[in-house]
Amino acid sequence: MSDFRQDITTREWVIVAPERAKRPNSSEPAVREESKPPPWDESCPFCPGNEDRSPHEVFRLDDGQSGWITRVVPNLYPALAPDSDATRHVEEGIFKRIAGAGVHEVIVETPVHNSNMASFDGAQMANVLLTYRNRYNSLKELPFVRFISVFKNHGKRAGTSLCHPHSQLIATSIAPPYVRRKLDIALQHYDEMGTCLYCDLVQHELRVGRRVTAATESFLAFHPYASRSPFETWVLPSQHSPCFGQASDRDLRDLADILHRTLSSLTALLGDFDFNLVICSSPTEDEANHYYDWHIIVVPRLTTAAGFEIGSGMPITTATPEETADRVRKATP
Repeated sequence: MSDFRQDITTREWVIVAPERAKRPNSSEPAVREESKPPPWDESCPFCPGNEDRSPHEVFRLDDGQSGWITRVVPNLYPALAPDSDATRHVEEGIFKRIAGAGVHEVIVETPVHNSNMASFDGAQMANVLLTYRNRYNSLKELPFVRFISVFKNHGKRAGTSLCHPHSQLIATSIAPPYVRRKLDIALQHYDEMGTCLYCDLVQHELRVGRRVTAATESFLAFHPYASRSPFETWVLPSQHSPCFGQASDRDLRDLADILHRTLSSLTALLGDFDFNLVICSSPTEDEANHYYDWHIIVVPRLTTAAGFEIGSGMPITTATPEETADRVRKATP
């Protein structure tokens, strides 16, 4: 039987319809037919020795011996440019336009061309997270930056164009309405209850336990009650923290551990699956609030949005989070 579930952080509705999983070509991932790429590719701009094929790097972590561990470069085909004017304009009397002021960077996660974030050990995962935090804190100091998104697309279904493991960061001169809506809902909860909505959510999921997939000293991983797709996973800090840039080195090591476990367990169940990973953090001018926690969302791309989802804005998922969380717990080493 299907039901409607509401995401308490956005108040948007999701349809959970397990019967649709019985359709042909449903949410079970297809086995990849392409052969595994080599550990080094002479044509890849992100491989060691090919650094001159990408823009001049803005940051790197070195191992002190053989070379870099991670490196960051401006995106060669940026969505936004830092030299644009962020002034707002009105066109034709009713339309608003702002030039694309912002920063678009690529984080090369490893020198190994055929590696995969899901196979990173805790140390390499921590190096990637340290790199994320460095760039986040550097770019938030730019006067025009209002919001920073750190994200990873893995696989064709997730929108990636190069197979070498990499993430991206986009810093924008506006905070998107979707983000503002999440903060508004969290603020309303704080005004009504006097507590942080996301802290309350963590405590509730810990108490109920059915959707929890992993926990460490500092973080909780779970499948949200109103999951938008099968195996969607959220990772939240167990203590209040509104801004990703405020995470300590110890926090990032703990986060690396739970991310490693999460991706490893999903890979054990789904194979080399396509996914999007997004770090959600407060807008830069609102990083000291008492009502919102930064968090990570991992969305496996097992299904494709169709007409109803596009027309209604309401996702349909084919598995309950209680079922998928149970499968992940059983697959966790």
